[in-house]
Amino acid sequence: MNVFRPGNGKVQIGEAQIAKRIRELGEQIRLDYQGQEPHLICVLNGAFIFMADLVRAIDMPLTMDFLAVSSYGNSQKTSGEVELIKDLRLPIAGRHVIVVEDIVDTGITINYLLRMLEARQPASLKIAALLSKPSRRQIEVPIHYLGFEIEDAFVYGYGLDRSQFDRNLPFITSQA
Repeated sequence: MNVFRPGNGKVQIGEAQIAKRIRELGEQIRLDYQGQEPHLICVLNGAFIFMADLVRAIDMPLTMDFLAVSSYGNSQKTSGEVELIKDLRLPIAGRHVIVVEDIVDTGITINYLLRMLEARQPASLKIAALLSKPSRRQIEVPIHYLGFEIEDAFVYGYGLDRSQFDRNLPFITSQA
């Protein structure tokens, strides 16, 4: 029997910590969007677990959609170029949109998404990110709903992968 074990790095965010913070973010979003129906957009693949838990923590009517981009290829280093792999199915013009991202690292990918989505004329456009690594930022981007700020480390678990594995870990961990 395999047992999930955290890596031995400095970043360790437990299952209970994540659940508590997501409940807080869900409540804040509910308060901020009273009387509206926010439209949440999940950035695949990394944000799918965060998105699932976040939408359940938002006690109000909402809609959702999914898109996928690539900027990493087969390495852990960003190429600086972003490619749209899967576009939205629903129009967002006039909608209050929240982009749900797993991690904001350099800011290149989320900046690309913000520019692309702003051109579609949403009523508002905000970012919800589970993690942020400000020390790696190349482009400053606004994060309106942030789970955790972390140091520069390669993290995995809770939707973030290690060569496509470990997304199913119920916690976030890092390697030394």
